[in-house]
Amino acid sequence: MQLGVASEKRGSLAGELEGDGAPAETKATDAAQRVRAAIDELGYRPNQAARSLRSHSTRVIGCRLLPSNSGGVLDRLLHALCDAARASGYDVLTFSARDDDEEIEVYTDLLRRGAVDGFVLTNTHHLDTRPGWLLEHGARFVAFGRAWGVRRAAHSWVDVDGAKGTAEAVEHLARLGHNRIAFLGVPDGSGVGDDRYRGWARAAEQLGSPTKGLVLRAEDGIESGRALTRRLLDGARPPTGIVCVSDSMAIGALREIEDRGLSTGRDVSVVGFDDSPVAAVLRPGLSSVRQPIESVAHELIDVLLAELSEQGRAPARRLLAPRLVVRESSGPPTNTSRPPKARRPVPSETLEAKERKQ
Repeated sequence: MQLGVASEKRGSLAGELEGDGAPAETKATDAAQRVRAAIDELGYRPNQAARSLRSHSTRVIGCRLLPSNSGGVLDRLLHALCDAARASGYDVLTFSARDDDEEIEVYTDLLRRGAVDGFVLTNTHHLDTRPGWLLEHGARFVAFGRAWGVRRAAHSWVDVDGAKGTAEAVEHLARLGHNRIAFLGVPDGSGVGDDRYRGWARAAEQLGSPTKGLVLRAEDGIESGRALTRRLLDGARPPTGIVCVSDSMAIGALREIEDRGLSTGRDVSVVGFDDSPVAAVLRPGLSSVRQPIESVAHELIDVLLAELSEQGRAPARRLLAPRLVVRESSGPPTNTSRPPKARRPVPSETLEAKERKQ
């Protein structure tokens, strides 16, 4: 039925244009307006598949779907990336891969089939083979994360300045009156972890704060944060403030502090990193460094589209600043002259003995 209406409208439009004596320019303008009106009335939409055949573009971006992490950063990035891509007329194709080698196999398949225009890499790390492979095969891509261990990367990247974030956390605690500020990190060799450690170390040096015995490392996780905090608080001179490489570590620190009968934000202050959704609902609320994920997503799409449209352009390097979100887990120390003494909960049998004596 709509085809008949469309044919009728085209015939009517042609007849109207043929018989009048209006100038050619006026006729063209009137014709364009009538065509647009017919398009709006019929609800016509361009066929994207046909456009792709003509332009050799899929308007699709590939991105590996990584396992959900405790901070939820990559989950948030994927949602923001889809929104940013959609606003520019692109879609995001997600795929799974167990490791980098399998991810490269997926690249090979998608490029062979012409299924995507380019890629967004995530979870960059030392000795990362993916950027080199993509460059060698002429693929267009941008990385979320710097080329760790490479002085001048040959590809474009967008990242968050982790060192700036942890430095801001140290400065925040110092302004509150903390002097012994510890750092809970991950083992050496993690690009992101090393970057966040450098911010803590630089700020501590500039402030003249002690650092000896105040850096502990383990694999990221809540239990690791708990175990490392236990070691710090069992030491001869425990810290009054702790900056953590992640919110997971920080949650572990909060649990250990609470188990000892200490007050978080008074006896010991804690700052995390990533500002995960749980940071705001914890009691006390967790102070944490927030990454500008929405801005990162828009920058990634902006850089990738520039890569797709410009041959031989210089690699883009965009470093975005995070910001500290302050909550109840960080506050002035109750006693600045002496670090807090760990107070373990009194065993229940001791309480019962006291009650019997009374």
